[in-house]
Amino acid sequence: MFTFITKKNSRSILGKVLFTSALALTLSACSDSDNNDVPEVVAPAPTPAPAPEEFSYSVTLTNLTYAQPLSPLAVLLHGDNKMWEIGSASSLPLEVLAESGDNADLLADASVLVSASDTDVLLPGTSSSVTISTTDRMATHLTSATMLVNTNDAFSGLTGIDISTMAVDESMSWNLNVYDSGTEANDEAAGTIPGPADGGTGFDAARDDVDFVAYHSGVVSQDDGLTGSVLTQAHKFDNPAIKLTITRTK
Repeated sequence: MFTFITKKNSRSILGKVLFTSALALTLSACSDSDNNDVPEVVAPAPTPAPAPEEFSYSVTLTNLTYAQPLSPLAVLLHGDNKMWEIGSASSLPLEVLAESGDNADLLADASVLVSASDTDVLLPGTSSSVTISTTDRMATHLTSATMLVNTNDAFSGLTGIDISTMAVDESMSWNLNVYDSGTEANDEAAGTIPGPADGGTGFDAARDDVDFVAYHSGVVSQDDGLTGSVLTQAHKFDNPAIKLTITRTK
């Protein structure tokens, strides 16, 4: 059986062929677009962590005595605790400082988060400052201590001061009395005073006094009849013996 292709049929077949070819080209183009034009997904850069806030303080010590050099000032930042209390026994680090002026053990105390120290003895009538900084938000309290070196075991300072609410440039000042660590008898004898009045050895592990912290009763001296004392009236001190100022600087 033969099919005759008329002119009309020829046009119809040609149209179908052209339509089919165009459709194939369109699908091919869509396929190429899907393969080549996929947008690249770029992850956003991570936001850098903010730098930790720094807290800085300047602690200024003024020696108000006539003839009592002060040992290098120890400055400690710690939590809500105290390094000494009236009526309680001295810790070993406090005993070492109060008898010899050596503050290394106090600076390294386990409860201390940050510590700093002056480098020199502070002479009467002079002042010196120590700067201490931290980013530790747990360092909310401050302790500072120094020895009156022409004594057996006298020291001064303050402990457990809350500095957590201090604003930048805010200052706090105290005129401070003298403590007795209660670890060495105040006999003022030769060989027991580490300062220039005697040049003694200072720290002795044996405790031969009341063994609790108290306010110091003062130097007696050879001039007032203490037999064997290497101290004179010049080494007496009035209270307050030191002025201490804390300023937040950052």
